[in-house]
Amino acid sequence: MISQTLLEVGQQPNGEPAQVPVITVEGAPGGPNVYLQANLHGAEIQGNAVLAAFLELCRAQRPKGTFTLVPMANPIGINQKSGEFTLGRFDPISGENWNRQYHFSNADLDAFCQAHLNSDETTIAAAFRERLRAQIAQRQASPWGLKTGQTMALRLQQLALEADIVLDLHTGPISDRHLYVPEYARARAHHFNIPLNILMPSDFGGALDEAHFSPWWQLSQRFAELGRTLEVLVDAFTLELGPQEHLDPAQAGRDALGIGRYLEVMGCWPEGTHQVEEEIQHACQLADYKALYSPCGGQIEYLAPLGQPVKAGVPVARIWHYERLGQDKPMFTEVSLPCDAIPVLHFASANVQEGTELYKFLTHTFAL
Repeated sequence: MISQTLLEVGQQPNGEPAQVPVITVEGAPGGPNVYLQANLHGAEIQGNAVLAAFLELCRAQRPKGTFTLVPMANPIGINQKSGEFTLGRFDPISGENWNRQYHFSNADLDAFCQAHLNSDETTIAAAFRERLRAQIAQRQASPWGLKTGQTMALRLQQLALEADIVLDLHTGPISDRHLYVPEYARARAHHFNIPLNILMPSDFGGALDEAHFSPWWQLSQRFAELGRTLEVLVDAFTLELGPQEHLDPAQAGRDALGIGRYLEVMGCWPEGTHQVEEEIQHACQLADYKALYSPCGGQIEYLAPLGQPVKAGVPVARIWHYERLGQDKPMFTEVSLPCDAIPVLHFASANVQEGTELYKFLTHTFAL
């Protein structure tokens, strides 16, 4: 039922291949094709533990469908160390985010919809997947070549292309658990049991989840404009599973159960197979997910507990000015918010420049 292979995602300067493990779980027939990926960013290791716990769920009770698990998806990023810290969020050569280099173009989407306006759903799905395959192949065949991050991203994207469900496991810097939710999948998202949620539009910005939900969502929207109803045929989510540089196997087990419960709804297990302790779940629209930037440089004391509502005007950070020692000047600057909010994550360092992104907050929240 469980097998492992290696996928080459690039070549290193010494000629050795950069490879990632690919675990396949062949479940009983009749379920969806599911793709789960972790650790594209080097310091974001918690997702590997979640995949390990999830694999144990599959061993405990065979699911329906086929699961592809890709832990440690970026062998370059995970080995990108500076002293005691793992960097690996950005390609060290180009400076680009590893998770902004996937590909999709909607340039000929109208023509595709017109051509398949009267086709059945199975035919549309097969033809659209072939269109996405061709896009990736054309991108890979560029006579000018590709950047390291693009090469890796496109090979991972190819692997995930057949999936009906794509789950990309990440973490934040110093972060509470949160979930990026396509608006069309809002009714299913609460099954993950993640406390903080950001609702996404159908735009494509280069991330893995967007590379898989955005094409199918935009396809559904274009058909709707032509008077044809077509459900969005692929679900994709980014799960942010706590802080980077942190491994918590116990929490990984709980998050694996949440993934299992979501997949029950999608037909992989009988509903009720995986039990979780319900958490209060807050949400906001992506436009209301706000960053707070430092008004000055200094050394910062983070005051707002992650995941706990904060009132407008209450200090969320205190920036200390130790360069003023021995001077008759205020020793700190307090930073507060213009509205009520819930802190999701904050910068990993206590040493900040003016303009550093200190926190990110849910604002104008509602229950998921």
